[in-house]
This record gives sequence, structure tokens and C-alpha cells, in this order.
Amino acid sequence: MLSGPGSTLITGIAELSTVDPALGTLRDAAVVIEGERIAWVGPASRAPAADTAVDVGGRAVLPGWVDSHTHLVFDGDRAAEFAARMAGQAYEAGGIAVTTGATRAADDARLDGLVAGRVREALAGGTTSLETKTGYGLTVEDEARSARIAAAHVEDVTFLGAHLVPDGLDPDTYVDTVCGPMLDAVAPHVRWADVFCERGAFTVEQSRRVLTACRDAGLGLRVHGNQLGPGGGVALAVEVGAASVDHVNHVTDDDVDALAASDTVATVLPACDLSTRAPLAPARRLLDAGATVAIASNANPGTSWTTSMAFCVATAVLQMGLTVPEAVEAATLGGAKALRRDVGTPDRPAVGRLAVGARADLHVLDAPSAVHLAYRPGMPLTWAVWQRGRRVVAPAGRP
Repeated sequence: MLSGPGSTLITGIAELSTVDPALGTLRDAAVVIEGERIAWVGPASRAPAADTAVDVGGRAVLPGWVDSHTHLVFDGDRAAEFAARMAGQAYEAGGIAVTTGATRAADDARLDGLVAGRVREALAGGTTSLETKTGYGLTVEDEARSARIAAAHVEDVTFLGAHLVPDGLDPDTYVDTVCGPMLDAVAPHVRWADVFCERGAFTVEQSRRVLTACRDAGLGLRVHGNQLGPGGGVALAVEVGAASVDHVNHVTDDDVDALAASDTVATVLPACDLSTRAPLAPARRLLDAGATVAIASNANPGTSWTTSMAFCVATAVLQMGLTVPEAVEAATLGGAKALRRDVGTPDRPAVGRLAVGARADLHVLDAPSAVHLAYRPGMPLTWAVWQRGRRVVAPAGRP
């Protein structure tokens, strides 16, 4: 950590993307941080005094990214699989088994270090809130270990024992394990449950069994759905009241209408779509229909080995048809909605927006506006980051 608690006035903000409906985008703005929360937002000319002041020199400020879909607890490398896919092989779900073997073989210290490094990498790119999943253990012991390690590093941990049926096991018998002893073992460490409802993974009925058991255990629900082709993942997610359904590359008009009429967030994963050469998820169509859209990295070794939310935002603008403000909102407030973190509580402030009472997670770009995220794709634009009111990434050469 680079600075301590107390009130901090941040000035010199050329453009402040609050991603708050009541505030919008402000010019020549300032923010006051008090402890872990935002205490004041408004024009710089009216800013109150604070214990310390930081001038960001005419740069743009937005909320820290909220990455609501990652798979950070793994060991091993699947670069050969990626190279084969780039040479024309189709993506199939079975590649998960390669990572499962490497992850099981890693000891606790190695896995813990790998996850810590990936969280640091994401933070350096402006990601201040992370979800991550289990799913590369697929035994009771290994899933519990993955959940415990993940919980030491991120706030939102998701149980994904239903990622793939391990080789040699009967699918329905494995689902019994997921819904029984595996769920019991991970429950102390997780907030969410997920299922890969897809051909080559779990059927709609198997997925419903998993989600029902996890809901009965008090977990929130998420779904991997409609990635590899049309299917029942979206309909199932809406049926069970899942917080999000992720991928959504292949959706029908009925799927879009169901999402628009529900509280289930459609999470698109642009980097994954590029890596798998899948049809891009129809983010524009979903937004136009009235659905809530989130953008996430899907950081994982097989299909999206990046933690760069900036890359995902640029891709959403350049290839999915979103405007820059829409993409920024999807990668901040959209992710917060997918994690049910957009509304704060007394002990857990909201994330994904910059408004009074929200958590003080700020991402300062080395650019005068957020447009530069897509205007200069691939450039390292993160200049500084505040997380929970503390500056955790500083400009080069500064304390």
C-alpha cells in the first residue's frame, strides 16, 4: 500500500466518469476520499478541504474495473492448445482437463502465489474488484482447497465444481458429488455457485440440479451459458434467478427478451470470443433490448489468458458496437450488478461507481478522457489506482 487513511482531495480531473446515473460525466472535477469511501464528488471549484491533496494533472478518472468472471486458481500452460486453435481446430470444453491435472499437482504454496500474482497484475491494470472461481480441482479435496486459496485473495469466490465431468466418471454420479460432499466442503469459502451448462459439459437438467442444491445452501447463482451454440443456459439462468449468465454468444430472440425482462445480467467476454474465434456475443443487441450487460475478462489458461479489462473494453467498442461510455459502464457498474455489489450496505460499500458512500476505488488514466481506452487500444493507460481509499498503484517514479 502506498498511502494511509484520512481524507484525500483528488483534483486536476479533466473528465470524471462517475458511472452514476445522478452524476453522469463531470469536467474539471474533484473527488474527496474519507477512509474507504467517497465523501464528496463535484466541480473542482467547489471542492472542500481535506487532509491531503493529489493533483492528477488533467487526466481522466473512472471507477476501478469490476471483473465479474475469472478463473485464477490454476497451474499449467495451454499455449499449445491456443496455437492449434489459431491453426484451425475448434474449441471444445474438454481442454479443461489439462488444467485440472496441473492444478491438482501443484502444492498449496504454489497455487497461493500464482493467484496472488494474478490479482496484483489485474490491480496494476485498474481492476479493483474481482470474482474468481474454483473448477480446476474437480474432487472434493481439490475444490475445497481452491475455494480456500481464492478466498484469501478476492471478495467474491464462486464454486464451479460443475465445470466438467472428470474422465471416467458417470455424469449423474458426479453431479451427486457436486451437490453433496463437494458443496459442503466449499461452502465456508464461497459466495456464489456456477455451472457450465453446455454441450460437452452439463445438461440443462443436470445444471438445474446443481443450481438448486447451491441455492438451498444459501449461495447466489451464476451460469456459463450459450457459449458453444444455442442451448438452454440463458433460459435456465432466468428461471432460477441467477445474478448473471456469462458468454451468451448464441442467443435467440426469446433469450434476449427473457434477459431484458429479468434481473439476470448478460456478461460478455470479448477476449474469450477472440481467443476461441467464436461469434462475438451480441452486446449491442442485448443493450438495445434493455438487458443489463457486463464485460469481464474470463481470465483463464485455455480460452482467455488476460486480466486486462482495458483490452476487453477496447474490443467491446471496436468490434461489438458499444460506445465508450457503454463499455466503461459494463466493465464497472455492469460487473457490480452481476455480483450484486452495485448497492452498498453499512459494512460493504457499493463498487462500480463514483458517488458519495461508494467504495473509493478510482482508476486514473494517463489520458484526458476515457475515449482513449479504445482510441489507443493496447496502450498501458493506467496511471494510478486507489482501492478502498488507498493508493495502490502510483505514477512511475512517485511514492
